[in-house]
Amino acid sequence: MKNKNELKYSCLKTVCNPELLNFETTEELEPINVGIGQSRGIKALEFGLNVDVKGYNLYLEGPSGVGKTMYTKKYLDTISKTKKVPCDWCYIYNFTNPNEPIAVSLPAGQGKEFREAMDNFIKDIKKDISNTFNNDEFEREKSLITSEYDQKRNNLMEQLNKKSSQYGFQVKSAQNGIFMMPILNGRTIEEEEFNKLDDKTKQEFEDKSVIVQQHIMEAIEAIKNIEKESSERINSWQSNIALLTVTAHINLIKSKFKRNKKITSFLNEIKNDILKNINLFIAGDTKAPQNVQPNQPMSKTANQPWLNYRVNLFVDNSLTEGAPVIMDSNYTYHNIFGSLEYENFMGALHTDYTMIKPGLLHKANGGYILFQAKDLLANGICYENLKKALRIKKLNIENSVDNRSSMVMISLKPEPIPLDLKVILVGNDAIYQSLLAMDSDFRKLFKIKVEFEESAPMNVENMNSLARFISGFCSQEGLPPFDRAAIARIIEFSSKLADDQDKISTKFTDIAEVVSEAATWAKLSRKKLVTEQFVDKALLERIDRVKKYDARYMEMIKENTLLISTDGAKVGEINGLTIMSIGDYSFGKPVKITANTFAGKNGVINVEREVSLSGCSHSKGVLILSGYLGEMFAQDFPLSLNASICFEQLYNGVDGDSASSTELYAILSGLSNMPISQSIAVTGSVNQKGEIQPIGGVNDKIEGFFQICKMRGLNGSHGVIIPIQNQKNLNLSDEIVEAVKDNQFHIYAISTIDEGIEILTGVPAGKKDSKGNFPAGSINYLAHEKLRKYFDITKKERMAFL
Repeated sequence: MKNKNELKYSCLKTVCNPELLNFETTEELEPINVGIGQSRGIKALEFGLNVDVKGYNLYLEGPSGVGKTMYTKKYLDTISKTKKVPCDWCYIYNFTNPNEPIAVSLPAGQGKEFREAMDNFIKDIKKDISNTFNNDEFEREKSLITSEYDQKRNNLMEQLNKKSSQYGFQVKSAQNGIFMMPILNGRTIEEEEFNKLDDKTKQEFEDKSVIVQQHIMEAIEAIKNIEKESSERINSWQSNIALLTVTAHINLIKSKFKRNKKITSFLNEIKNDILKNINLFIAGDTKAPQNVQPNQPMSKTANQPWLNYRVNLFVDNSLTEGAPVIMDSNYTYHNIFGSLEYENFMGALHTDYTMIKPGLLHKANGGYILFQAKDLLANGICYENLKKALRIKKLNIENSVDNRSSMVMISLKPEPIPLDLKVILVGNDAIYQSLLAMDSDFRKLFKIKVEFEESAPMNVENMNSLARFISGFCSQEGLPPFDRAAIARIIEFSSKLADDQDKISTKFTDIAEVVSEAATWAKLSRKKLVTEQFVDKALLERIDRVKKYDARYMEMIKENTLLISTDGAKVGEINGLTIMSIGDYSFGKPVKITANTFAGKNGVINVEREVSLSGCSHSKGVLILSGYLGEMFAQDFPLSLNASICFEQLYNGVDGDSASSTELYAILSGLSNMPISQSIAVTGSVNQKGEIQPIGGVNDKIEGFFQICKMRGLNGSHGVIIPIQNQKNLNLSDEIVEAVKDNQFHIYAISTIDEGIEILTGVPAGKKDSKGNFPAGSINYLAHEKLRKYFDITKKERMAFL
């Protein structure tokens, strides 16, 4: 007779009817551009992106592989096209403080125009000034001015000679100054001849030379004034000529950018700088710089002032459509926040405003930027500086040289740029909760949480949407199309991933892997269409590739190295079900759990806990057993029991409470002395009231025990007991479903300990009557009587001791 708790084979897996899919192959479908089953997350995303208030940045939370980054990027690409294109940003030279370049904002596209206008200006002004001042007419005019002042100088020297001759000296002009020579007998004499004169004559000359020297000093001062006046007149004349040329070019550029005060001021400074350095423009690129100290590094612009007229087009949005959407994988500090580059110039590191480079935040300014939270947090300084930028709403560019370097350099301090963008952090819930707990700024700056689900309801709409995702993925990767039967298999696999018969998984990364592998098997078979047989093969091969440790466990059980019984019945022994996790692969396997009961006062003894192999959850589950035993059997006498529980041949630790019901069955078997069927394995948590609670990994656990039973030969007695709540999580292999259908394997879903012990022993559990007594011969009656016996034993021992 079939047990009331036994499940029908039709309840053991999700079956997708291909007829529900409204296509023949995925080639007919349009790729999907929206998330599947993510209505709440999408609603929060759309709202958060529309809040234009400081601090309303977004955190996208969800498990890896659900498509949150992909969907968000596509959504941002769509809405950004309707937004205003942000401004261009340029850096220009600061003539007042050269170490603080000036930031200039221009409408999109005008930054490039400004740069090109200034590049043309530099080229044209150099050419025009050179043509103007390097011709015969200019030289003639300059010679006339120079000759006029040369005549004044000659006249001054003639007057000086007349005065000097009165005192017996002749004055001559040389390249390095003016010198005087004594005159004797109508001719000048040299120093050797002067030294041969008598003392009286020499003294007379020396006395007169003081007067002559005074006249010479006065003449030198007058000559300097003449030369200065000459230079000033020439420079003024040159400047007046140059001013006409420069003003024409400057006014043309001013007319294009007349509303920008910074550019107007910049152009005025350029005009003054050109007039101040007109000689360098006349000389061209070959003139050497003046007044350079021997031990000082020479500036590149010392003899090329026009280099300071260039424009650094820092952010160019001329080709941007709408608001920018930036996503990158390089999370170095300078890639995010920009940098100052340096080059070696004459043995020293040199930088200037044209070497300021933008970062991702500059490029995203006025739009959106996505960061992977895990990668961003791995570089703590990047996260801290991002928060600082969001708080002050400005972007500063700092010296790019390593702070640990001992090298001291003069650097730049560019004017900060206003920051206006949405930052979207993408990560899982663990990171989100950690940031909330440990970072007070996080809540202030990321006020919108967008939750992405890892599963969606299994309905016709979502199943067809999943097919559209597969269609888009195949098109993107150049894979052959899938027929609808193959898609139905993928949907069934997706349901297993979701661990729920009523849902499909949204972990698109895992689904895409199966799609890729199924398509590869089809290609290897020279098929142009992926059918269900290739999906089945892909799923089978995925498991087979990583079964080394699973196979080793099977081998050890087959050789009886691991003692697992699958037939007969034993007192105090039961097959529990565990999950083994090795890297990215997990599998279920049975483990022998034993319980020995005897008189004493120590209660339930967890052997694993005694040797520090028990996790917190497992220890809690064991302690719950004492509560159940006390309420069930110790209402009229104290609980006097020692029950030693052990996971046999398990040496790497135990955690989780999914075996707590299994342990309780072993104790009840020991107390009642009723053997437990070894052909049935058990999983399930239990509370103090004897209610069975759901567990995880139910499919792997059943699959693991089934494989052992199959290896030893199915005989119709084998089966597994699971919590009734886990029925919806079942997605078992076709092999197990067929075995259940043929009554070779059984799966029982229970809700209480009493239901489970009856299946395991074939003996009624027994309910208390109105007087609190259990039916004679029931499991609970036998256990109760054994505990009473233990109490009597301990009572006698206590009396004997007294």
